[in-house]
Amino acid sequence: MSSDSSTTGQTAGDRASNEPSAPILLFDSGVGGLTVLEEVRKLQPAMPVIYAADTAGLPYGTKSEAQVAARVAGLLGRMTERFKPRLVCIACNTASTIALGMVRDVLEVPIVGTVPAIKPAAAMTRSGVIGLLGTEATIRQAYVDRLEHEFAADKILLRHGAPGLVEAAEAKLRGEPVDMRIIREACEALRSRPDGERIDTVVLACTHFPLLRTELAEVFGPDVRFVHGAAGIARQIARLTDEQACTRQVPDRALFTGPEGTPGAYREALANFGLIEGGKF
Repeated sequence: MSSDSSTTGQTAGDRASNEPSAPILLFDSGVGGLTVLEEVRKLQPAMPVIYAADTAGLPYGTKSEAQVAARVAGLLGRMTERFKPRLVCIACNTASTIALGMVRDVLEVPIVGTVPAIKPAAAMTRSGVIGLLGTEATIRQAYVDRLEHEFAADKILLRHGAPGLVEAAEAKLRGEPVDMRIIREACEALRSRPDGERIDTVVLACTHFPLLRTELAEVFGPDVRFVHGAAGIARQIARLTDEQACTRQVPDRALFTGPEGTPGAYREALANFGLIEGGKF
């Protein structure tokens, strides 16, 4: 696990591609992983990327652990066989906290996952009360319990499953107005808990949620800081691949599992992140 506790990685396996044109495969249930791509671009602008969004399976946060694990392992198995990436990043907290171990057992390529950034939040808080917003599946995982015990045992961590924020983030990337009622409900759910009024740091434990940082800040107020794992994930990817040659021979592309491939409403957002439509996978 990396020093900021938001990423995990492993050494390269036998099947990781050494070709300079081999991409990093960024995988998420939707467009939340674009927040990770943004940080990867800052550190490794020449690194080729394939972005894969399992929109047919969205949302993951309301599915059972068995459903998520089977779906993620199956999709990543097929994609690594097809695209032969140098590294796979599971840019999804729910998928990582549930399926990371299984995927590592199956795939012989380096894997980077993302888990809630509780360690940096514990170092950041002044009041000692931390809010954590995630999906329903993420907040109930034993993985999160272990992070709390290891890094925030002397703090108060208040968790709230906010599945509506996922759809709000997806809508924002489609260019639609954000429903501020959803944002207020998430804030009020944390504030209404015992000691909730003392929250000064909020962990955004879903890669979708940083897309709503402006709206969340408007509701939580200026005294609350937000922390998420995207920058830490990018650092871990760079650590594992920085010495490797890379050449972008074709434009970076985004693939979707939905029945029509790339939803047209996302085209402008994808272009803003330097991605072209890659169709269905």
